[in-house]
Amino acid sequence: NPTQVGTALQVFHNLGTLKDTIANVVDGYCTILEENIKNALDIKVLTQPSQSITRGGPGRAAMPTPGNTAAFRAALWTNMEKLMDQICAACGQVQHLQKVLTKKRDPVSHVCFIEEIVKDGQSDILYKFWTAVTQTLSSQFQSATDSSMFLKQAFEGEYPKLLRLYNDLWKRLQQYSQNIQRNFNTSGSTDLFAELQQMEEDTQDIFMQKNQDYDPEKALKDSLQQYEAAYLSKSLSRLFDPINLVFPPGGRNPPSSDELDSIIKTIASELNVAAVDPDLSLAVAKNVAKTIQLYGVKSEQLLSTQGDASQVIGPLTEGQRRNVAVVNSLYKLHQSVLKVITNQSSFPAAAEQTVTTALKAVHDLMGSAVQPLLNSVGDSVEAIIITMHQEDFSGSLSSSGKPDVPCSLYMKELQGFIARVMNDYFRHFECFDFVFDNTEAMAQRAIELFIRNASLIRPLGEGGKMRLAADFAQMELAVAPLCRRVSDLGKSYRQLRSFRPLLFQTSEHIASSPALGEVIPFSVILQFLFTRAPPELKSPFQRAEWSIARYSQWLDDHPSEKDRLALIRGALEAYVQSVRTREGKEFAPVYPIMVQLLQKAMSTLQ
Repeated sequence: NPTQVGTALQVFHNLGTLKDTIANVVDGYCTILEENIKNALDIKVLTQPSQSITRGGPGRAAMPTPGNTAAFRAALWTNMEKLMDQICAACGQVQHLQKVLTKKRDPVSHVCFIEEIVKDGQSDILYKFWTAVTQTLSSQFQSATDSSMFLKQAFEGEYPKLLRLYNDLWKRLQQYSQNIQRNFNTSGSTDLFAELQQMEEDTQDIFMQKNQDYDPEKALKDSLQQYEAAYLSKSLSRLFDPINLVFPPGGRNPPSSDELDSIIKTIASELNVAAVDPDLSLAVAKNVAKTIQLYGVKSEQLLSTQGDASQVIGPLTEGQRRNVAVVNSLYKLHQSVLKVITNQSSFPAAAEQTVTTALKAVHDLMGSAVQPLLNSVGDSVEAIIITMHQEDFSGSLSSSGKPDVPCSLYMKELQGFIARVMNDYFRHFECFDFVFDNTEAMAQRAIELFIRNASLIRPLGEGGKMRLAADFAQMELAVAPLCRRVSDLGKSYRQLRSFRPLLFQTSEHIASSPALGEVIPFSVILQFLFTRAPPELKSPFQRAEWSIARYSQWLDDHPSEKDRLALIRGALEAYVQSVRTREGKEFAPVYPIMVQLLQKAMSTLQ
């Protein structure tokens, strides 16, 4: 009751003993709380709740009798809850006292009571009280757990419970500060307290204001640090143990589904228990990230990197089978942990980020595990496509006007190879999206190589054009097993579709095609137009005296249009030179079209 407290303070002020009285009252609270803390942690009381307390004989340690640990723990937590209530009550009294001191003035001298106390160097009484209480908590907890293994184990093992009690206490103290502020603002009815209404809002309450050099919440939780460290260390062991168990030294296989489930359950359980506090959640999330890393390291050791891991000639080898199993196991871990963190209700962003980063490393490891196989398949696809130059496309149209065969030999081989690879190797991976993300990139590369090589075929007769057009249609079927939908391949798919009609168009038509530059790079079209020129106008690779394979490699090494166009320009200039040398009267009809296109291409690069 602010009014009654105010009256009492006035009396002591009049007697001239205000400062001493307040010091005694606050010290009294501190002493009572110290007793409360000691009693709450008294191992003798905790272990013999029912009997009257007898002095133990010399050298007799107080400890719970076997089988009685549960009762001891229950008693301990009941005591801890009671202790938090006692601390909260005492704090409330001191907060209230400080509030009245801050508001109350002497009616004669108009001096504020708090100034009377402060002028003798006595600082904020709530601050003094709180530092005393938090120091007592630290020292009493320390000595109690030093002398009793059982207390130490209880606080370390059930640390989140202890932290929750402290967090609740802190919330209650802040709540009380807000309520007390409200009560003071509304209780100005009596004459004695009428002057309170004019007072400014109080800024003295340490539970509401964080000071630069003193954090009251940190002071409270400092007493918990050693238990937190021990808890986190045990938590990490609980997380690591099941992993070390399922990856025995010299083991050859990744964990079974059940074994992986138990690892995931442990991760979920550790995160759930830590959810009482954002800082603890973050600390445990860091442990979970280390756990995921450990799983990755152990899995990586199982991967086969020998030559048989990347063979694509025969059925799955032992090494390939194991690699598939490892990737599937990493994928399950990745998906399961994602699900666990999605289901955490109030997971701090920093904690989520920590776990997600570790999961990204798992995803990267899956990628590097399948990379040798993907490279191998990619090389084989390229080798098959380049054999199109061994076939003859120079023929004229047959009498029926249709090609003699539905598609070329290399295309049949390519279709058979891709279908077999998907069935023999990639079908065994359970992570379909992951596989398709990788094989779709391979499909795009295959289309790029196909168009590149098709544009280099020389000479190309009318019958050859018909067969090549059929190959373009069949190419969609060839890469279909590598993707979810061929149309998902984006630009590559549009190139494949746009290039096919150009086979039958005049050079002038081609030069004005809207697909140029937009869908199909200028360099590819220019490359294609060489096939319509007389042999004297040599393709860039013929002029350099390279094989088609070497030219293809050069194009891979020089992805920029600028470099490619420069090489083409060199070939055109060499042609001009050769015509002048032989004193030719005119250039091939396609030459001016190519020069125009080259200029257009160069101007778009500016």
